[in-house]
Amino acid sequence: MKAKKMLILLVLLIAAVVVMAGCSDKQEGGKAALEKVTILYPGDRSDRMSEFLDNEFAEKMADELGLKVEVVFVPWAQYWEQKDIMLAANEPIDLYWDGLPDLSTIVNKKQAMVLDDLIQEYGQDMLKVLPMEQLQGATIDGKIHGIPSAYAPSSAMYQLVAVRQDILEAVGMTEVKTAEDLKEFATKAKEKFPEMKGPADIIFKPLTRYYTDEQYNWIAVEDLVVFGEDSKKAYSYFETDAFQEVAKFNRGMYDAGLYTEDLTIKYNERDSRMQTGLYLWVEGSLGKEMEIIDAIRANAPDAEVKTYLLAEDKPRYITAAGGEVLGIPVNAPNPEGAMKFINWIFKSQENYLFALYGVEGKDYEIVDGRINKLTANEFFYEWMFRNQNYQLFGPSVAQESIDMYQSWDDQAIRSASLGFRFNNENVKLIETALKEIAGKDLAAIRSGFVDFETEYPKAIQKLKAAGIDEYVTEIQRQLDEFLAGK
Repeated sequence: MKAKKMLILLVLLIAAVVVMAGCSDKQEGGKAALEKVTILYPGDRSDRMSEFLDNEFAEKMADELGLKVEVVFVPWAQYWEQKDIMLAANEPIDLYWDGLPDLSTIVNKKQAMVLDDLIQEYGQDMLKVLPMEQLQGATIDGKIHGIPSAYAPSSAMYQLVAVRQDILEAVGMTEVKTAEDLKEFATKAKEKFPEMKGPADIIFKPLTRYYTDEQYNWIAVEDLVVFGEDSKKAYSYFETDAFQEVAKFNRGMYDAGLYTEDLTIKYNERDSRMQTGLYLWVEGSLGKEMEIIDAIRANAPDAEVKTYLLAEDKPRYITAAGGEVLGIPVNAPNPEGAMKFINWIFKSQENYLFALYGVEGKDYEIVDGRINKLTANEFFYEWMFRNQNYQLFGPSVAQESIDMYQSWDDQAIRSASLGFRFNNENVKLIETALKEIAGKDLAAIRSGFVDFETEYPKAIQKLKAAGIDEYVTEIQRQLDEFLAGK
């Protein structure tokens, strides 16, 4: 009997030890263990960003969300390729960024899960400043597959050009309204400021707006197909008259020695080029000058940047719920944690400013309702999370620019294609072939890097052989169904 009691006591003791060991695994210093969230993020990690993520940010995530957030940075030049490789290999990624126009491709690659239930359970604070209409801009087959994270005035998206206004005025010009104005500006700047390296970008979308009568917006991958706002038809972009005019203009810029080969070979580095302070313009969006001016002034302290809309008399269309999308992979280890993190950023202006600008009093201060960055450090990208409900402007931004920004969409037209998402399921092989031709042959023609007269007919012949007509027909079929259902 005594032995039996001893055995029972021994079993209870072992059980207690196991329970205590389990508790010690789940607790650290009296706190519950943190859930891990891994974010795949484009760009390079600055020293201050590393310090911020390891200290102030880590502490706040632990205290307020019970999360340990790891941010994996991938340089811009490798970001999209690495994203595809990592997600295909089911690496433990919980959240990543991409362009909203590519949402259908992302979904078809099984890279983005349906988020409706996660939003319902963990995203209610977010809905106060990201309305459901915004989230429905990432809907496919009636279900939300991403978070369109930038909520701001968006008409004429990708159709503006951000110009070094100080250089423009220094060469005797006051504004740019036409493609010819841009060429004149580049020509004069090259002569007066030989240390400048010319334009940072071929700005083919602003130029397309300028050269076409019917406004277009892009509705397929690799800029293959555009939607005509008047005709309500899909067109092969590279076969349009507007594309040919853009390519000829850019070829003239190369022939005049105004473009460098980096604009073609390192196209995706255009923003990085502009921020060196040695370039004249880059494709813009509304508010682009506010977004990039601090980085430019770190290298060119007297720089001024102003954003222009070429052919401003032509109508402006709202074509998408912003240009950015946050995706949660289908096989994410912690999708709940990822949604909690997104929800936290938009829960309050305090959280929003902390994520985008760092620690108040150390990295930024607010004076008279304006945000003054105390250092040139970047945190989570402002353009990725920009929200008109929380956004603050810097002290150097003219009130005139703020007023224009806030009223920008007042006269805008909602595109009939808003919300359309092409499903490439029926034409995957064709699309793959078309993307290769677009990325090699036609990208070089678009930027003026090769002779238009000789190379364009060859490239179009390749495009035809690869199935562009069948591809456009399939888009038009889906587009007609979409428009009929509105």
